[in-house]
Amino acid sequence: MFEHLAQLSLDTLRVFEAAARLRSFTAAALMLGTTQPAISQQIKRLEAQLDTRLFDRVYRGIELTEAGAALFEQVHLGLQALEEGVAQASGRGQREVLQVATDFAFAAFWLMPRLQRFHAAYPQVDVSLVTSERGQAMLRPDIDVAVLFGDGRLHQGESRWLFDEEVYPVCSPRLSGGQGWSAAALQQLPLLHLRGQQASRWFDWAGLFRGYGVTTPPPPGQLRFDNYTLLIQAAIAGQGVAIGWRHLVDGLIEQGLLCRPLAGSLRSAHGYYVLLPPRKRRSALIERFVDWLEQERALQ
Repeated sequence: MFEHLAQLSLDTLRVFEAAARLRSFTAAALMLGTTQPAISQQIKRLEAQLDTRLFDRVYRGIELTEAGAALFEQVHLGLQALEEGVAQASGRGQREVLQVATDFAFAAFWLMPRLQRFHAAYPQVDVSLVTSERGQAMLRPDIDVAVLFGDGRLHQGESRWLFDEEVYPVCSPRLSGGQGWSAAALQQLPLLHLRGQQASRWFDWAGLFRGYGVTTPPPPGQLRFDNYTLLIQAAIAGQGVAIGWRHLVDGLIEQGLLCRPLAGSLRSAHGYYVLLPPRKRRSALIERFVDWLEQERALQ
């Protein structure tokens, strides 16, 4: 029994789980109190032990391979079960754990900056974030609440509207030089693009420029991303102009990390919805969290 675990340490699995969940070796190092090179070395050792690649190194970040995604799902559940078991055995089992699933951009830019207020109101509740860009992965039986981007017409569970979205160009203040641009002139700046399945979920540049009345096709762009969070990080670094989603980037604009080089915005036909998965008991904890999400919306 457990022969596949014979050469693996719990610490290595914790490192892998943190890096996979945060999609960043640097963020995992900060969370675990170590260094980015140490995280990278442990991941390389794990990949060698398993004789398979777990991450693809992409521009300014990492992405899970198919094998890495499969391993992450099981390791995340296993570590959570171990945590709960140890807590119960040590007499600290009074804490409640809420499994919340959403896409990585919403988790990083909207939810995480606000979670300290939820923890302050409910100190005995631990929120476990499950991030994925695949909607079906957020409907697992262990998920208590999911926050999904779409039109609200979901085939499973009950959905509740959280907020609509609107978009506008954003870039680093260093790139804009503190001046405003016309929509046509904005095409002369480097544009950051999403590719693959992610592009279908978000406005693309052609659609945005049409909304601003510019019919000239935008340039194809040299920088393309399959992850919106990486795209926004590139915009902060001054690599180009991104399509900013109001609820995801407003906090970055307030911090001075991004600015709006063009006035006006376009409203998306879709928005964010809270999904209560089917067959999930409507516990008081779930209802408290949904109520808190709605309160945070009202504060915006």
